[in-house]
Amino acid sequence: MSSPHPSLVRLNIGGKKFSTTIDTLTQREPDSMLAAMFSGRHTLSQDSEKGPVFVDRDGKHFRHILNWLRDGVIPVLKDSVYLELLREAEYYQLLGLVEGINKVSSWRRDEDEPKENLNAELTRTDIIKCIQSEKVRFRGLNLSGLDLSKLDLSYVDFSFACLKNVFFSRANLQCAKFRDVDAGGSIFHNANLRECEFTGANLQGALLAGANLQSANLQDACLIECSFCGADLRTAHLQTADLTNANLEGANLEGANLKGAVLSGANLQGANLQRAYLRHVNLRDTHLVGAKLDGANLLGAIR
Repeated sequence: MSSPHPSLVRLNIGGKKFSTTIDTLTQREPDSMLAAMFSGRHTLSQDSEKGPVFVDRDGKHFRHILNWLRDGVIPVLKDSVYLELLREAEYYQLLGLVEGINKVSSWRRDEDEPKENLNAELTRTDIIKCIQSEKVRFRGLNLSGLDLSKLDLSYVDFSFACLKNVFFSRANLQCAKFRDVDAGGSIFHNANLRECEFTGANLQGALLAGANLQSANLQDACLIECSFCGADLRTAHLQTADLTNANLEGANLEGANLKGAVLSGANLQGANLQRAYLRHVNLRDTHLVGAKLDGANLLGAIR
């Protein structure tokens, strides 16, 4: 007997149960991971034939995601909760929700600037004035917490700067230098980071989903728990980078050099690793379901 509600979907998000419809999951954000999951093109993981679809994420904030998909309204939350919700929105590739959260966060920083940016040595306005110069350096400055989203910061030298929780979403950072910066928790969503230098940088917990990192140099960088979902990392240099528990689902790593990289707990499901250099890399604790490894150099790799 067919179901009277054929579009009804039951979800199990990290143990929390939700019910919604296919239209809710696919219409507002048609390019999201959720829309792709329920497009009919993919086999879904279910507890049983008619059981809920399981997603291995923390379900704490999933109700906010469903409400966004239903009515398009950004929830009113504490700043710390916004950051947690932002991570989930990045994971599900809900770009509209990501932009909405960033706007709310920007407004809050503007309203509270004397309190929030006490430690920052420059403001967004100062940055805009500076980048009109021919050669710009912010080496060693404290720019933590600034909103630098959508600015043209190409070729800017940020080396040794403190960039904690900076918003670089959709910024043009091509060929910028981030050598030895502390950019923990910063947001580089959909930023252009092509040919950037991140040698020795601390990017722990940073969000780089959808970013263009073609030929970027991330050697020796701390990339623990970073989100690179859907990022373009073709021919990127990741030698000896620490990618412990990083999320690289659907990322394009074609031709990337991962010699000596730490990939313990990394999520590489659906990633393109064709012709990547993975010699002697320990892949035992990585998630490689659906990853493309054609032509990859796996000599001595542990699997």
